[in-house]
Amino acid sequence: MITGELKSKVDRLWTTFWNNGISNPLSVIEQISYLLFIKRLDDLELAKERKAQRLNRPVQDPIFSVEQQHCRWSHFKNLTDAEEMLKLVRDETFPFIKNLGGPLAANAYTRHMKDAMFLIANPALLANVVGQIDQIPMEDRDTKGDLYEYMLSKLSTAGTNGQFRTPRHIIKMMVELMAPGPREIICDPACGTAGFLVAAAEYVREQKDSAGNLILNGPGNRDHFDAEMFHGFDFDATMLRIGSMNLMLHGIEDPKIEARDSLSEDHAGIEEAFTLILANPPFKGSIEQSTIAKT
Repeated sequence: MITGELKSKVDRLWTTFWNNGISNPLSVIEQISYLLFIKRLDDLELAKERKAQRLNRPVQDPIFSVEQQHCRWSHFKNLTDAEEMLKLVRDETFPFIKNLGGPLAANAYTRHMKDAMFLIANPALLANVVGQIDQIPMEDRDTKGDLYEYMLSKLSTAGTNGQFRTPRHIIKMMVELMAPGPREIICDPACGTAGFLVAAAEYVREQKDSAGNLILNGPGNRDHFDAEMFHGFDFDATMLRIGSMNLMLHGIEDPKIEARDSLSEDHAGIEEAFTLILANPPFKGSIEQSTIAKT
């Protein structure tokens, strides 16, 4: 649970975007997501550097090459020239995360970055936002997840494409009723911001066996949790990026988030691969009957 002080910081960050002409809630969350991802990459690199220093060894699998060090959050956040910061982030750092290689290349978030656009065109806005994000504590998974959930709560209940945000307490109740186990293969066929998958992950993390040990620490359970448990489909590119970021900030490094229309005949039968479906897909609008998957 985030405190009033942290909520105030997020509210101030949100207001900064709105006051500078970026008022679409999805666009605001998306732009914040990009900056959070850039900061997260730098945090991962700093952790690798500390480990290498302790072991007196070179950094293993560095994210940034020697030529790319200036693209790191820890470098450009200290630039005093806002114009220079904008030019660097827009022209070098953002293209870098869109074309990220190495072990993170297969990550769901980077896969969905192909059509991403950096909308911050005002140097003063970028400098202001970078300074504010740098002051928000993002060290532990719970805080990161709660902060992102709070940002997502600012989305309207229903979107223009029939998107609905299920209230968090309803999601929690549904997950507890289904009681997912450590070897489930869970899918949300209309995942949106991935709230159901996040709630399922938090539920599994808290479960213990009869001896009081976390079931996630059982043989093979952790690997399954990290790589195979969570699947989500959506046909909105923005929601795919936001949902992927939400899962990553909740400590799920490689969720299987894919661009699919779950009602389409092209994807009929795929549900047989899953052991549990968690979803609240209210439908709004119309669809061509001939394209609907046969049951």
